[in-house]
Amino acid sequence: MAPFDHSRAAGPRPPTGPAGRSEATADPPGGSNGNVVPVTTTSTLSVDCGGGGIKASVLDAEGAIVSRAVRTPTPYPLPPTKLVETIAGLAEQLPRADRVTVGMPGMIRHGVVIATPHYITRDGPRSRVLPELVEQWARFDMGGAVSTRLAIPALVLNDAEVAGCGVVTGHGHEMIVTLGTGLGNAVFDNGMLAPHVEVSQGPVRWGLTYDDYIGEHERLRLGDAHWSRRVRRVVDALRPMYLWDRLYLGGGNSRRITAFQLGRIGDDVVVVSNEAGMTGGARCWDMART
Repeated sequence: MAPFDHSRAAGPRPPTGPAGRSEATADPPGGSNGNVVPVTTTSTLSVDCGGGGIKASVLDAEGAIVSRAVRTPTPYPLPPTKLVETIAGLAEQLPRADRVTVGMPGMIRHGVVIATPHYITRDGPRSRVLPELVEQWARFDMGGAVSTRLAIPALVLNDAEVAGCGVVTGHGHEMIVTLGTGLGNAVFDNGMLAPHVEVSQGPVRWGLTYDDYIGEHERLRLGDAHWSRRVRRVVDALRPMYLWDRLYLGGGNSRRITAFQLGRIGDDVVVVSNEAGMTGGARCWDMART
């Protein structure tokens, strides 16, 4: 079972038509009268919101990146309205798209933020939680706010869910764990996104959550070798709970897992590119239960 291939080239782009849609021509059935039929493809603005940075690019219908990526540091403190305006500011730097996908940390249900771990803090991850931000983020309709601001349909998911959409094969029980500021996760059943569980907030050892145990702060403190051993322990702990057919390890820190630990982690585990956090923005429209 091979992971989704991100390496294919986008190739030459056809001319751009109205509303940011790409137009190509094809012979109609029969093809004898010389007429042509316009074929349109949907473009997606994909926005990956992390604890340290927010980046965006435009994708074609297959999930290939067709514009330059733009990025900005995550601004703190970060009330919902500021995040919406930050996304709008990135969108203004890119070609107009037909729809937008936003991946962000936390528990997101039908585009509504139930809880988010980083954006309720004063200065970012591991800083003081601000009660007023907890109140502002609780039950905030992020999908509705982004759609209204950009005037296009919006899909807002957990960021690991978007990344998973970029790599799963669509066959069997597949899971992704992303390693970055903290831990992200998503589960797929034959290509359909399962209801989200915030594994990152569960207790693991010494009163620490998974976010605390293998997040970026601990990687910097421990070094890659010791941190990689923790990653393997987490995989071993999650395996009997989820019994996946294939586990993908993604996120910016997946490339820091040492070769020694990768050799011991199991044949059912595959390390994937951090680019999946962007390219999954197109595929997730067909995988998410909205």
